[in-house]
Amino acid sequence: MDLWNKPCQYTVSLITLDLCNLESQVRILEQNGVELLHVDILDGHFSPSMPLGLDTVRQLRAKTDMAFDCHVMVTEQDYFVNELLDIGVQQITFHAETQPHIDGMLNRIHARGVRAGVALKPATPLSTLDYVLEKCDTVLLMLINPGYAFVKGEKQTSYADRKVRELRELIDRKNPEVKISVDGRISPDNVRSYGKGIVDQFVLGSTCLDRNRLAESVQDMNRLRSELLKEA
Repeated sequence: MDLWNKPCQYTVSLITLDLCNLESQVRILEQNGVELLHVDILDGHFSPSMPLGLDTVRQLRAKTDMAFDCHVMVTEQDYFVNELLDIGVQQITFHAETQPHIDGMLNRIHARGVRAGVALKPATPLSTLDYVLEKCDTVLLMLINPGYAFVKGEKQTSYADRKVRELRELIDRKNPEVKISVDGRISPDNVRSYGKGIVDQFVLGSTCLDRNRLAESVQDMNRLRSELLKEA
């Protein structure tokens, strides 16, 4: 089965890993069946943190065959998108809130043979997708405000569940080929709630994975996915 069509797919957040031992941590992911690496690109402006640089992404690209699923959380997107395209990534999702030409950016990414999608902050309405959903390979919903994962007590928004389910209905009606990805404090409970046909890709971070026992926590999540797929 094509990588992007696998049900209940995990994409592991790169910034959750031990960034001082990144290559060895990626090897652990590979050995435990993880195929997608979620690469967060932040500029410290759109999102008030900047844990990862493009040079790190470029060096890592040369060390692994894992697919790079990039989430661009920046104010000025052109530079970052162009760099990621040159690095050789497999998917780029960019935020609608800072992109004045959503249709044009989707076209630009697709022209390089890369999957393209739109990311939405929690309070951004789904109506933003009205005229571009047909061009999206994926829609990424942020369930917390981007860049605030470090804030103690920051939780998924109270309306997150409603938004996820409404997006599922919209996609089923307009373009069933589009994948839904969710990001932000994703928990095993989220996977249980949405893993059977509602959400396609789950961005796994520190709520699901422990960098100090990475293999074991990935195996735990793999078992959960296997159980859900048997029930589906």
